[in-house]
Amino acid sequence: MDTTQITDTPPPAAQPTATEQKRAARGATRPGDRIFLGLSRGSGIFLLVIMAAIAVFLTYRASLAISKDHGNFLTTFEWNTGLQEPVFGIAVLAFGTVVSSIIAMAIAVPVAVAIALFLTHYAPRKLSGPIAYVIDLLAAVPSIVYGLWGALVLVPHMNGLFGWLDDYLGWTGIFSWQGGAPRSMLTVGILLAIMILPIITNVSREVFRQTPRMNEEAALALGATRWEVIRMSVIPFGRSGVISASMLGLGRALGETMAVATVLSPTFDIQASLLDPGGGTFAQNIASKFGEATEFGRDALIASGLVLFVITLLVNGAARAIIARRAEYSGANA
Repeated sequence: MDTTQITDTPPPAAQPTATEQKRAARGATRPGDRIFLGLSRGSGIFLLVIMAAIAVFLTYRASLAISKDHGNFLTTFEWNTGLQEPVFGIAVLAFGTVVSSIIAMAIAVPVAVAIALFLTHYAPRKLSGPIAYVIDLLAAVPSIVYGLWGALVLVPHMNGLFGWLDDYLGWTGIFSWQGGAPRSMLTVGILLAIMILPIITNVSREVFRQTPRMNEEAALALGATRWEVIRMSVIPFGRSGVISASMLGLGRALGETMAVATVLSPTFDIQASLLDPGGGTFAQNIASKFGEATEFGRDALIASGLVLFVITLLVNGAARAIIARRAEYSGANA
């Protein structure tokens, strides 16, 4: 008797061809995938072209103005482009832009993160929904409305705060107040903080919601309190998202125009105290002077816009570097 056992062995799997391997590596194996890949790649390249065109335009027009400037463009405390020998500089504008943005970020970021944590981990659903809806509405309010509110409501009610700061912190010189109108850098910073608060809150709230549930449950199982869960699980997971949200808010604070122009009393000098009226920002100066500027004056304003453009690029680059250094804590790697 033939005792040979006949077994059915499956045929070897067909190996993909070189063309199929290349298509799989590119992730485009169907016509729709290839079309989408081409459109997305083209959109990215188009965006880079637009950024390059903006940079070339600003650089060209700025060079025309700076070549005829009879002052130091970086250190001159004056802006007078209508003279026979024009003199203008960005020292006051750079100082005002940076200081007002720092004040706004120092106020808005902690408050926004606290609100986001409250809505995601403390507030009941019936309360968190309406509050989140109101915050979304605040993000859609036009800047001119914030400016009118700041001029008509915020500024008249800043005297008490300025007096308190002068009484208790006036010895520092930074918070000394001579009794003038409270149209100063501190007022601008507070208004900008109110404006960027909804943006940072909304993004931070969505990031905190993405925290893996198992991480929070594991911390609770180990006996952690609710705050310890937030400190050990939620904040490390959403740290990169909070940084990104802060950079979005900072971008709006750096480029805000009408609200600052409505509230600030601009002068081309740097005040040692944040409570004294005066100073200026890039966007406010461009909005205030562009309509009545000559051709050369517009080139000078474009030159200041180029500096703001560079500052924005540096801020975004620094934010990406911070996020890359903390990539191990980001939600993308969870």
